[in-house]
Amino acid sequence: QVQLAESGGGLVQAGGSLRLSCAASRSNFNIQTMGWYRQAPGKQRELVATITSGGNTIYSDSVKGRFTISRDNAKNTVYLQMNSLKPEDTAVYYCYGKNFAINYWGKGTLVTVSS
Repeated sequence: QVQLAESGGGLVQAGGSLRLSCAASRSNFNIQTMGWYRQAPGKQRELVATITSGGNTIYSDSVKGRFTISRDNAKNTVYLQMNSLKPEDTAVYYCYGKNFAINYWGKGTLVTVSS
């Protein structure tokens, strides 16, 4: 078992930047895919970005060119650099990890973008 813990959320003005971090509780537990999902009020949880241990990335169309996902495999940590933030990026951001058929989720961190 492994737990994921997010940090870095907060309040930012439109056009600003934030960096989210997510660390796994066990650095020696390889997580094949890590990433971020988000859930805005009244909406379903949606994919933001994922990255494999080999560095392959997937982004949702809504964040391409603005957000960058990266990871430190040695630390089992994933990051999300968010630039040019928009009010519609306001959501709870959840860290995600997947090993084979097992999914892991963090508790979420709130990002609020004011206009």
